[in-house]
Amino acid sequence: MARSSVPLIAVLCVSLLPLAAMAIGTPFHIEGSVYCDTCRFGFETVATKYITGARVRILCKDRVTLKQDVVGEAVTGHRGIYKVAVKGDRQDQQCFAELVHSPLRKCQVPDPGRSTATVILTRSNGAASTRHFANAMGFFRDEPLRGCAALRRYYLADGDSRAI
Repeated sequence: MARSSVPLIAVLCVSLLPLAAMAIGTPFHIEGSVYCDTCRFGFETVATKYITGARVRILCKDRVTLKQDVVGEAVTGHRGIYKVAVKGDRQDQQCFAELVHSPLRKCQVPDPGRSTATVILTRSNGAASTRHFANAMGFFRDEPLRGCAALRRYYLADGDSRAI
């Protein structure tokens, strides 16, 4: 009889872990990357250079008052990866990572389509993990590298060179 209750107790303990994390106030750990779009394509390619030393911040906006708060900041390390610990559950606030600065002289203009990334900072959505990943964000290089036209042909579907 005692043996049959062991799996039940284990399942109960595992199912209570998210509640325990909320009660303790474990911070969220946001991870993402920042790159230089060397061909100005608007997406990562084999020619992409990841930026060490770029600054990123995490902003949360209240959906009613529209007031924004900076809840975390980071600098990218090796391979352009940043990690930010954010304390507190942001409930129904809209939160996102945002590019602040690139240390590369020829790659400082944020790509309008990849300058922010939505991040979820609540435990009320059923996700038990405190580790969240943000989409990669990028800066445009001032002038595309040589060889980008050939690279564009490589990425085009069915070799449609009319799109160049």
